[in-house]
Amino acid sequence: MIEQPSRTLVCSIVFLDIVEYSAKPVAEQLLLKQQFNKLLSSALENVAPRDRVVLDTGDGAGITFLGDPEDALFVAMSLRAAARAESSGAIAVRIGVNLGPVRLVKDINGQMNIIGDGINVAQRIMTFAQAGQLLVSRSFYEVVSCLSLDYASLFSYVGARTDKHVREHEVYSVGIGTDAARRVIETGSRRVAPRRRRGPRLIGELTDVRPFGVHRMAFLGAPLAFALLVSGGVAVKAQINHPPLVLKPVPVAVKLAVQDPVRTEAAAEAVKEVAPAKPKPVRAPRRETLAARSAPTAPMHAAAPVAAAGTIQLAILPWGEVFVNGKRFGVSPPLRSVDVPPGTHTIEVRNTSFPTHTRRVEVRAGEPVRIRHRFR
Repeated sequence: MIEQPSRTLVCSIVFLDIVEYSAKPVAEQLLLKQQFNKLLSSALENVAPRDRVVLDTGDGAGITFLGDPEDALFVAMSLRAAARAESSGAIAVRIGVNLGPVRLVKDINGQMNIIGDGINVAQRIMTFAQAGQLLVSRSFYEVVSCLSLDYASLFSYVGARTDKHVREHEVYSVGIGTDAARRVIETGSRRVAPRRRRGPRLIGELTDVRPFGVHRMAFLGAPLAFALLVSGGVAVKAQINHPPLVLKPVPVAVKLAVQDPVRTEAAAEAVKEVAPAKPKPVRAPRRETLAARSAPTAPMHAAAPVAAAGTIQLAILPWGEVFVNGKRFGVSPPLRSVDVPPGTHTIEVRNTSFPTHTRRVEVRAGEPVRIRHRFR
């Protein structure tokens, strides 16, 4: 994923540093840096190298995650927990996480580097954090909190903070020590970096625990279980729709006629006597029929028609906050569409690095309106 330079992507960025690193002697800085690198390597071992770019900032690091946004949350929480669990207690980190646009470039040494508003905001969010605190931006919170109830219960709103460039940021804190935090860290520790390998899989690999407690064997057994359920339902339905055949007793006269053809006529007469007479249909009195016809029928009220909603389809690059008639609906991407009532609506797409894009559209029921915009 990172082989092509000069690409603009929307990524999750974790920015962290060692608290009061520059105020310590050089010998102590060396020990802290070695300890920090060890903790960072351990936290990143479950993220594939092709899905991350790590920048060394001297007193910390900036990590860009090109894959799932949960990876950034897992690494940040694991690193914070590992730093707090250090026996020496000498290392203290502060962490900021953001979701925003970045650009992959090659630096002067030919190594992959990250620039853009996404990493700049992650650094600003980090500066608002205290020692041992993990803060995230609003864009990261809105995306991750929608993925799981455990994720949503992790965050608490801190408030708006203003950086040195007089830019305001809404900040959320990630809790620590709660049941949800422990479950998220345990889930992150079970995530396995994707590795391609040739050859058949072993049985042990099929039963490995995957993210959120799902076993690989479940993916193999699910189609078989579904087929058994469908076939069982078809068999039960066939038995319900086709009741068993009940054989009626054959009259004695018929048996005699079959055994002795000479007595066929006598047998036929006997069958007529044995067979019950066919009941005649009973007709209802005429007056009841007329009364039924003259009875008033209940009035039928037609259901009130429900106005169908219209749809606004969004294609925004690299990202933008979407407002409809002044009401905020989210960040696109990941937001792809907005359902609105038919009529005229004012659409605003805001990006902190570019002027606001505004359009006024006419929306009709059943006719989607597409808005495509690229901030430059």
